[in-house]
Amino acid sequence: MAISLASLKKTAPKAHPIMLLYAVEKVGKTSLAAEFPNPVFMKTAGENPPADIEVPAWELESLDDFFTGIEVLFTEEHDFKTLAIDAADGLERLVYDEACKRNGWENIEAPGYGKGYVAAEAVWREVVQALTSLRDAKGMMVVLIAHAETFRFDSPTSDPYARYRPNLHKKACDVIQPAADIIAFINYRVSIKKEDVGFNKEVKRGEGQGLRVIYLEERPGFIAGNRYGMPSELPYKKGNGFAEIAKYLPQAA
Repeated sequence: MAISLASLKKTAPKAHPIMLLYAVEKVGKTSLAAEFPNPVFMKTAGENPPADIEVPAWELESLDDFFTGIEVLFTEEHDFKTLAIDAADGLERLVYDEACKRNGWENIEAPGYGKGYVAAEAVWREVVQALTSLRDAKGMMVVLIAHAETFRFDSPTSDPYARYRPNLHKKACDVIQPAADIIAFINYRVSIKKEDVGFNKEVKRGEGQGLRVIYLEERPGFIAGNRYGMPSELPYKKGNGFAEIAKYLPQAA
């Protein structure tokens, strides 16, 4: 297409987001994904939904299973409106297996010097492209569920500190995070209480009442963000999580 002033188009966030949803253990990330409209799940080894969650799901044993599932959602008639991957860190293991199969490696560390992870990054790009095409062509939302980990962040403007991030290799995050319209972190709200223990000493204790929060803007303690002008945080009550998120999503054309 020729570039001209007449060819300029207005852009806006998609009505059907790709969401990277990560959280601490057992806080309800799978339950939240199950609240999205008409979901179908792709489940990796070791992931089991809560007892009260019943959703149609494929079990992925290889990356071929993932691409076959994407093809099915493209070509067959269905009423699904959301694809949830549970979990992205499990999918990462299948990405490593695929990179090793293509290159004849015993494991992802075999080639040395980080070459395995570079090859895996290329496979991740294929995965994200498939998910993006599914969103764009079929109007499906995509939710990539991930576990959280803490890591030391060496800030260029302050002393190092710890923060949460998805439990994925940095090269995987470098591919997934730019493609995600929403990066959401779920955690329990914690307050710090100071207590005088005598002898001019005080201790700090973390306290909470089990209140869960969906964080949607980056803070020193975690990675998050969105393209929809959402508030920095939303309350998360089971059964009402997607309803809170949907208030800020544009209507599908």
